[in-house]
Formats: sequence, structure tokens, C-alpha cells
Amino acid sequence: MKIKLTATKSEDVKVLKKVLFIAKKELDPVEYARFLELITPKTGDSTKELREIRDVESYEEIIERLKKVNVQVLP
Repeated sequence: MKIKLTATKSEDVKVLKKVLFIAKKELDPVEYARFLELITPKTGDSTKELREIRDVESYEEIIERLKKVNVQVLP
């Protein structure tokens, strides 16, 4: 999983990469996912956006949309 680092100074980027490496090594997958969710900047209202998509697209269209952005969709 890749995340966008927003630091501008090279030293800051180096520190952020080190923290991510340590977190990935020390946390189990669920904890690591929670950590990434906690540090990821939030914009907009994702619940509202998802409801709007759900109201105009079929289940199959939503699944195809997810597959296009490389989301693993399990049966």
C-alpha cells in the first residue's frame, strides 16, 4: 500500500518513511490499516459521496469501478 507523503522537506520525508516502515513491521495488518487511516488527511464527506454513487449506479457498476482502481473484490 502506498500513501502520499505531504512533507516538503527531505528530512521530513525521511522521518515519515522511517515511521511507516516501523509501523508496518510492528503492527498487525488491521492495526496498520487503522494507523494509516488515522494519519491520512480527510477531505469531503465520503459517506455522502458513497450514497450518491449508490443511488445512481448498480451493484455491478460499483464493483467494476472498484476493480478499475485495483481494489481486490472477493466473492
